Amino acid sequence: MGIGDWTERFQGTAALPRTVRDRLLDSARTVRLQAGKTVFGPDNIPDNLLFLVDGTIRVSQSSESGRDIVLYRVEAGESCVLTTACMLAEEAYNAEGTAETDVVAVILPRPAFDRLVAEEPAFRSFVFAAYSRRLIDLLRVVDDVAFGRIDVRLAERLIALAGNNTQISATHQQLASELGTAREVISRVLQDFSKRGLIQQTRGHIILKELEGLRAIADST
Repeated sequence: MGIGDWTERFQGTAALPRTVRDRLLDSARTVRLQAGKTVFGPDNIPDNLLFLVDGTIRVSQSSESGRDIVLYRVEAGESCVLTTACMLAEEAYNAEGTAETDVVAVILPRPAFDRLVAEEPAFRSFVFAAYSRRLIDLLRVVDDVAFGRIDVRLAERLIALAGNNTQISATHQQLASELGTAREVISRVLQDFSKRGLIQQTRGHIILKELEGLRAIADST
């Protein structure tokens, strides 16, 4: 099943001249991946630029000690800036991308990417603008991990993960990976939240009981 003119679904590509968009449509192809599949991994040099049409991709990094941290998520309507950076530098990934949901993506082969960057100023500006925005996001992650209070960060993440629901399916280890800390730290803070009546914990699930209380913590400094 085709996805039509996918360039309309991305703010950056929709603003490109029609001639550039037509070149993208001619060069790119559609791929589909099931939830849980690895989209890219460490030591692989990317040969395609990825535009996510539908679904979510989690980009994470592991330390030598085995600790994980979620760097960012690629949502529908975004491109993967890590892929962009690695293609520009001609270096291998140093992180892993995993499909959190079923994914529909468009991939632009490396030769077509190189030609468009070299020949089309509008496309080149689009690539670097997206790169700059995500770099700012990554610097914010570094700042949070280095200087942020873990109770504030955990309250923020619980609210974000819950979305419009009040229940989250996540283990303490998964939350630790989200925030780049140890499982024991997450367990200790969650136990404190439970004692204060903010949440209720069951195996593999967390129920948010007092959203206003969690928001107050998330907004504190």
